[in-house]
Amino acid sequence: MRHDANLTTDRPTFVTHLECSMTGERYEADQLHGLSRAGRPLLVRYDLAGVQAALPREALAGRPAGLWKYRELLPVRRTENLVSLGEIATPILPLDRLAREAGAAHLWVKDEGRLPTGSFKARGLVMAIAMAKELGVSTIAMPTNGNAGAAAAAYASRVGIESVIFCPADTPEVNVREIAAQGARVYRVNGLIDDCGKLVGRGAKERGWFDLSTLKEPYRIEGKKTMGLELAEQLDWELPDAIFYPTGGGTGLIGMWKAFAEMEALGWIGAKRPRMIAVQAEGCAPMVRAFEAGERHATRWEDAHTIAMGIRVPQAVGDFLILDAVRESGGVAMAVSDESIARAVDDAARQDGLLLCPEGGATLAAWRKALAEGLVSPEEKVVLFNCATGLKYPLADQSKMLDKDGPIDFGAL
Repeated sequence: MRHDANLTTDRPTFVTHLECSMTGERYEADQLHGLSRAGRPLLVRYDLAGVQAALPREALAGRPAGLWKYRELLPVRRTENLVSLGEIATPILPLDRLAREAGAAHLWVKDEGRLPTGSFKARGLVMAIAMAKELGVSTIAMPTNGNAGAAAAAYASRVGIESVIFCPADTPEVNVREIAAQGARVYRVNGLIDDCGKLVGRGAKERGWFDLSTLKEPYRIEGKKTMGLELAEQLDWELPDAIFYPTGGGTGLIGMWKAFAEMEALGWIGAKRPRMIAVQAEGCAPMVRAFEAGERHATRWEDAHTIAMGIRVPQAVGDFLILDAVRESGGVAMAVSDESIARAVDDAARQDGLLLCPEGGATLAAWRKALAEGLVSPEEKVVLFNCATGLKYPLADQSKMLDKDGPIDFGAL
């Protein structure tokens, strides 16, 4: 089969409607939507019996690898509206030395840093932009801590949609410059990501921009759910015991939980679910606080700060969906310190050769903490999500200078 068959072959679509994640109110498909009337995210629903008849699980093995192989479970209707920058199936890599050091048997990382623009934000934004194209959007706007803005800018440029991006002033420089290089108008804001989101909301009203903020449109979830579809297929349809997921807006955790339910309805997997571990930083842990208090909604975290910028989200519109998934799975929400994040990043690189981003480092730090507290056992199969390449973050200079013209003590090198 040709390498681009997923992008060029017409395939049936099975979207029936959208529904409010809080009230269940039904919304028509094939129309432009933001949040529901209740101010909550909309979820895409499918004719799963139709999918089951059209797409037996075994047929997936004959398609090229990548996000678009799951077309029947995705919302884009028309093949000409698909967009791609090469969304590969990301590898699952063992952290053998770190696992042995902790006395554990199965510790894996799904390395999302291999995706276009270097992060898992590509999954959500490729779907959101494809649907924006299909529904006639001309300009999108969104807030970002860096990686989402880069993905949005790249895909928007790919299909000729204008993009306007707002980011906190302390967003890593490489992200800000990458967003601009990919064709967006990018603005630094003296505030956090939710402050940027307020500016997007104002601009949407005054300028007619389409608000592509996390979960404020229905389709980023559908892109992110491909992590769950792909993970199940890569593990021969046997899900791991636990998934540690770096949680800011939580779209991927919500999307994977949705994917697991859809796959069970299709008969692709059984009832077994991984425990979903929502990982946050101690300096910004609204989900952890709500989880521990037994609340379904999380209040805003004041003075949010962490080196893991991608999970520095003081308040998430999908808070109840995150917390519902964590609780239904028997998982937990847990916070880790910046010191343990930095140590995890360093250990993974030095011992197993994998350069995690800080958010990925947070999942390793959380696994270590969970292991110590008995929340996971050494025998369990665990998958950590590394959400971006570590090359997009500042790295300490640990090199030393040599004078080629002077004496060099090679014994000391």
